[in-house]
Amino acid sequence: MQLSDRVTGAVLIALGGAAAVFGARLPAVPGQDVGPAAFPMLIGGGLALCGSLIAFGIGHSFEVPEEGDDPAPPGSLHLGRLRPLIPTALLFFYVLAVERLGFLPTAAVVVLLAAIALGARLRLAIPLAIIAPLCVHLAFY
Repeated sequence: MQLSDRVTGAVLIALGGAAAVFGARLPAVPGQDVGPAAFPMLIGGGLALCGSLIAFGIGHSFEVPEEGDDPAPPGSLHLGRLRPLIPTALLFFYVLAVERLGFLPTAAVVVLLAAIALGARLRLAIPLAIIAPLCVHLAFY
């Protein structure tokens, strides 16, 4: 089943708007300029913006594959119809494993598996799996 880009864009706009509206209702933290409402509002605004770009078809010409091209990137796993389930499976893995393994090893495995599933070669996926979790950890530390 395929949904039109207008329907998908409208759903993303609604989701982003809901995140921004409900995020704005979070109480402020005394003594801080940026409170807990900032992140949901930022993400909601970005999601609504991306949804509007999808709904209006901006960038659609970049998505049209040439005839005879394989839809899977070269070197990637040919997962067929299971490909949309990869992010959900990785998220469940993260939730179940992060307390036992810790953030850095769990995030490294998630980044490695996601990169391989999206067609990255091991020469790129392994350094990415090492560097990306460290950068995220440092950003939130």
